Order: sequence, then C-alpha cells, then structure tokens
Amino acid sequence: MDTYSVIKSLHVISIIAWMAGLLYLPRLFVYHCEVAPGSEASEKFKIMERRLLRAIMNPAMIASWIFGGYMIHGSGAMTEGWFHVKLLCVVLMTGMHMMMARYRRMFESDGNVKSQKFFRILNEGPTILMIVIVFMVIGRPF
Repeated sequence: MDTYSVIKSLHVISIIAWMAGLLYLPRLFVYHCEVAPGSEASEKFKIMERRLLRAIMNPAMIASWIFGGYMIHGSGAMTEGWFHVKLLCVVLMTGMHMMMARYRRMFESDGNVKSQKFFRILNEGPTILMIVIVFMVIGRPF
C-alpha cells in the first residue's frame, strides 16, 4: 500500500466520522429542545453535545482538511471544475460545523431560542452537501 492510498483511506475515515457528527448533533439539538433548561436531561444533553463536538467532530474535520489537502497537493485537481464545486461544498460544510458549535454554546448557557423544526431543517444541510460532494468526486461531471 503506497502513501497516497494510506492518506486517501485516512481521509475517507475522517470524513465518515465528521459526517456522523454533522448528522447527529442537530438531532441532539432537536431532543434538547424538548427538555426544560437546567433539568437533569438538559445537563445530560449538554455533556453529549460537548463530547460529540470536541472529541469526534473537531478532530475529524481537522483531519479531513489535512488529508484532503495532502491529496490535492500535486494532483492537478485544482484546475478541474468538479473540484471547485466539491471544495465549495466542503467550505459550506465547515461553516455548518461552526454554526452548530455556536448553537451548542447557546444550549450550554441555556440560551437556545431556536425551535425543533429549525434543527430538523438544519439536519438536512450536511446530507445535501454530502450528496453533491460524492457525485463530484465519483462522477467528475466537469
């Protein structure tokens, strides 16, 4: 197995972990909306959300960027249209990650003002971005 294959494998693994967090954290927010601020359940959700973000999502996002950056170095992908679309989606996904971190801090301080419906809709964003990314990488339409 060559170095590129190892890096590519690590990239895919980190993307899977990152996506798992991006899909799960908004679901936790939906359930967190159902409980009273300061309740025992709310405090449990705060712990779960913090651990998910800090122990899984943040390291996975950083690893995804590092391994992805390594793969594009010298690959020539930077000049292709599909790569620009993929990169835009990854930037948007990173923005969603940061937005979810901000919402986690709002829950942490019992200051959430968003509804369950908002977080259910937010949950669709990473899925849509993931679909576009997969089609760009596999199909390379332009």
